Amino acid sequence: MTSRRGFLGLLGGAGLVVAGCGTRMAEVAGEGLTSARPLPARFAVPLPIPKTAVPVRPGHYEVVQRAAKVEIIPGTTTEVWGYDGIFPGPTFELRRGDRTVIRVRNELPVPTSTHLHGGVNPPDSDGYPTDLVVAAERAFRPAHSAHHDLSRWTLHRGAKDYVYPLEQRAATLWYHDHRMDFTAPQVWRGLAGFLLVRDDEDDALPLPKGGRDVPVMICDRAFEEDGSFRYPSLDPSLLARPGVEDDFMEGVEGDVILVNGAPWPFLDVDAARYRLRLLNASNARRYRLRLTPGGRFVQVGSDQGLLAAPIAHDAITIAPGERFDVIVDFSAYPIGTEVTMVNTLGVGAAGDVMRFRVRRRAADDSAIPKRLSRVEPVAAAVATRAFDFRRTGQGGAGSWTINGQPFRPGRPLARPRLGTTEVWRLTSDFHHPVHLHLAAFQVLSRNGRPPALTDAGLKDTVDVRPYEVVDVLVRFEGYRGRYLMHCHNLEHEDMAMMTEFEMI
Repeated sequence: MTSRRGFLGLLGGAGLVVAGCGTRMAEVAGEGLTSARPLPARFAVPLPIPKTAVPVRPGHYEVVQRAAKVEIIPGTTTEVWGYDGIFPGPTFELRRGDRTVIRVRNELPVPTSTHLHGGVNPPDSDGYPTDLVVAAERAFRPAHSAHHDLSRWTLHRGAKDYVYPLEQRAATLWYHDHRMDFTAPQVWRGLAGFLLVRDDEDDALPLPKGGRDVPVMICDRAFEEDGSFRYPSLDPSLLARPGVEDDFMEGVEGDVILVNGAPWPFLDVDAARYRLRLLNASNARRYRLRLTPGGRFVQVGSDQGLLAAPIAHDAITIAPGERFDVIVDFSAYPIGTEVTMVNTLGVGAAGDVMRFRVRRRAADDSAIPKRLSRVEPVAAAVATRAFDFRRTGQGGAGSWTINGQPFRPGRPLARPRLGTTEVWRLTSDFHHPVHLHLAAFQVLSRNGRPPALTDAGLKDTVDVRPYEVVDVLVRFEGYRGRYLMHCHNLEHEDMAMMTEFEMI
C-alpha cells in the first residue's frame, strides 16, 4: 500500500490529476500524532468560557502574548503561548462601526504576527506574515531569509497597534498568529482567540442570547509525558529551521480533542435553545459533527455572518478556519439526557468532541425566524481567475504551491480592482481549506454542480476537497493594498501554500 505521503509525492512529481480517490484519502487531511501520556477521561471537565476582553479606555485594548502554565490535562500543567497567557485568548466583543485599536505586546521568545481571520482591515493591520512583533529585548533575523527579500520584512519592537475599523456585518471572527513559516507551531501552542462583531440587525433577532450564546473553539493537540504540547517541529525553538518532520507534511492531527482549551468537556444546559458559534481552529483536522442521540443543527450564520434564512443539518463538516453559527434546541430532549457532539471523521477518542447535559426546565423566549438577513445583490463578475493548490516536487524537495509557485512576498498572482466582483476557480490535489483575507465570497459550484447546503452564506474559507473544482464569487470591498490567499491547513501554509493578491 502506498502511503498518503508517498501518493502525494508521486502526484507532485507527475503532475497528475485524478478523477477520484478512496474515501479515506478524501476525508483525512493530516497525519496522526500520538500523545506520549495516557489520554484524559472524556466528559470529565466543564466547558471553559474564555474571558471577555476589557478595554483600557473606550475603543482601545491591550493584550500581552506570553508563556504561562495552565491545566489542560487534569493533574498536570502545560506551557501555553497565549494572548494574556490563556488559551484560547480573551474574547473581544465589539460592535459594527466602532473603530477599535488592539495593542498586541509580545513577551514570547519568538516573533509574532496577529491576523484577524474574517476581518475587513487596512493592509498594515491584516497580520501580513513578514510584519512582525519582536519582544523588546530580543534580537531577530528571519529564519528563511535565503528565500525572501529581507527589505520587505517589517519589525515592531515590543508591541504593535492593530486598527480594526469594523465596517462589516455581525459575525463570528477569530484571531491567531500568522508568522512567516511558523504559523502552525505557534497556533498549536495557543495563539488563538475569538472576536465577535455584533450589530443592530443581529441583536434584533430573537435568537438565544447571554449565557445561551456560546463560543465553541474546537481543535486537536497531542501531549508529551510531562504534559507539554507535542509537535513534530524540525526546530523546537521555532527560531532557525521552519517546517515539520517529513511524515507530517500533510498536516498534523493530535489525538486529544479540545474545546475552548479543555479535553472533551461537558456543558450543563437548560432544556432550551442555545446558539453555538462553532469554530474549527485545528491545524489540519476536519470534523463531521453530529449530535447523538439524534439531533439537528439549525444553521443561522456562516463565516461572514447571518444567512438569509435558517438551514437545518443532520451533520456539519467543518474544515480548519471555517465557522458555523448554529442553534441547538435542547428542549427536544428529556431532562437528564446526555447529548454528545461526535466527529464521524474521527477514530477512537477523536470520534467524540464534547457533551451537553440537559439538567433543568427553563423559560425560553428565543425563536428562529424564517428570515434572518436581507440578501444584497451582487454585481456581475468582471473577470475569472484560476488557482491550483497542489503538491509540487517530491520528498524533502517538494512544497505545497499555488499555480506551481511557492509563496514570495511582493509577487502577487492577481490584482483585482476595489469595488468589483470576480469568479475565482479553485482546484486541488488534496484537502485544502482555502482562506481569503479581506474579501468575502459565495460558493457558486462544486465540480460544476450546485454547492453543498453547508456552503451557504458569505464565507471567507471554503473546504476544497481532493480533485475538486470549486467556483467562488469574490467581492473585493474594503481597502487597497496587499492581502493573502492561502491554504488554512497550517502546515501547508508554512510550506509555502500561500499567495499575495494586490487590491488596486
